[in-house]
Amino acid sequence: MNTPTYLTAKGKAALEAELAELTGPKRTELSIRLKNAIEMGDLSENADYKAAKEDQGFLEGRIQELENILFDAIIVDEPDADNKRIQIGNIVTFKEGDEPEETYELVGATESNARQHKISYESPIGAALLGHKKGDKVEVKLPNGQVIILTIVSFE
Repeated sequence: MNTPTYLTAKGKAALEAELAELTGPKRTELSIRLKNAIEMGDLSENADYKAAKEDQGFLEGRIQELENILFDAIIVDEPDADNKRIQIGNIVTFKEGDEPEETYELVGATESNARQHKISYESPIGAALLGHKKGDKVEVKLPNGQVIILTIVSFE
């Protein structure tokens, strides 16, 4: 049985846009590359053909992955403004000791991207934040065994 995939509405829209791009223009572009490579003849020594076939495998694999994610996804509603506890979809600001504050959006694993300040609710920090409120001190056990204490500054 598959673990459900949680997505925010924005995350779902982004995956749907990627899927549309891959099944439309990218697939068409790749089929033209394959056709051109086949027309060159002798496929056994045709590097363009081999590269295009490899790219096709990656493209079709990603399309299948996106279709599976979107088929089983549970879309998380925007968090209630009146909610007093952190939930998926909240933007949380926290602080560790004297370090500067950090702000991240709590999202499903599929949407997580540290560069975009989005962390998964399944990650050690994300899981520790769930269900807490402003002012709480949260203990987080990191994968390396280290334990850190985060103070929740705010969330929206």
